[in-house]
Amino acid sequence: MKFATHYLGLKLRNPFVVGASPFSDSVHAACQLQDAGAAAIVMRSLFEEQIDAEQRALTHHLETPAESFSEAASFFPSFEEYQLTPDLYLKQIEHLKNSLTIPVIASLNGCRPGGWTDYARKFEAAGADAIELNLYQLVTDPAIAADDVEADMLETVRAVTTSVKIPVAVKISAFHTAPAHFALALEHAGAAGVVVFNRFYQPDFSVEDLEVKPQLKLSEPGELLLRLRWLSILSPHMRGSLSATGGVHSAEDAAKAILAGAHTVQLVSVLLKHGPRYISTLLSNLQHWMTEHEYSSVDEFRGAMNLSRCPDPSAFERANYQRILQSWRV
Repeated sequence: MKFATHYLGLKLRNPFVVGASPFSDSVHAACQLQDAGAAAIVMRSLFEEQIDAEQRALTHHLETPAESFSEAASFFPSFEEYQLTPDLYLKQIEHLKNSLTIPVIASLNGCRPGGWTDYARKFEAAGADAIELNLYQLVTDPAIAADDVEADMLETVRAVTTSVKIPVAVKISAFHTAPAHFALALEHAGAAGVVVFNRFYQPDFSVEDLEVKPQLKLSEPGELLLRLRWLSILSPHMRGSLSATGGVHSAEDAAKAILAGAHTVQLVSVLLKHGPRYISTLLSNLQHWMTEHEYSSVDEFRGAMNLSRCPDPSAFERANYQRILQSWRV
């Protein structure tokens, strides 16, 4: 049974990648994941705002007279909410690379062009095997048009991909007007792969305090459906790699993503629920599924149900929408 796959030009022993998460903060946890069968690990994100804040603080410190330091100290940003400062992040890359044999993928999170993208070179120098550029953005300004948003994102991608030799995957949202067109534009900008999709963590309201309450909810299997649809649409057109993240909780989920065209599936929520060793269970169950369906390798069934090969391509398009609505009876 051959589980090996290629992702971003890297040869992986299987399609199971640990997505950006707290697991990368601990070398011990990362080693447990590797021992359980993880093929690669994506580090938690280093944020554009975090890097910019540190750079502003450094500039302020250098340009402020020593005698006024005590007063100026109150202007320094607080990093208490971040698990890793930019410097510690680079050191963690080195620690992980010294302890693991699987690829380590650093994650850079931002959307607008700026000096923060210089950290891509620092990731490479620290030993990262690849970079996942997370273009997480929620545009609330009505004066900003969609094409302006995407133009900034593409400029950001070009700034990162042209500054490093290691491959760069771009993690995008499903909320683009034309995700297929944008994904191809990302490839033209130098992306070696696309990760679908960002999960938008929705805040809640407190009706007692009249405050906005941030909340974290782990993914559910139902979230995979959106990924399957767009993996199936994208895979016939993409030259680079595709990775599914969000909603993969079982070997069957993983098989579906690969049938849709994914080269890898990223696991986070299921591992937070069941622990690192659960990867071995997923591998065993995937092997069982492949045996039942007479597949000897992952490559044999990748993309077997994408838009160009599916027996019913209309299921991915508007016709499916109408069929579903017509199926309800009261």
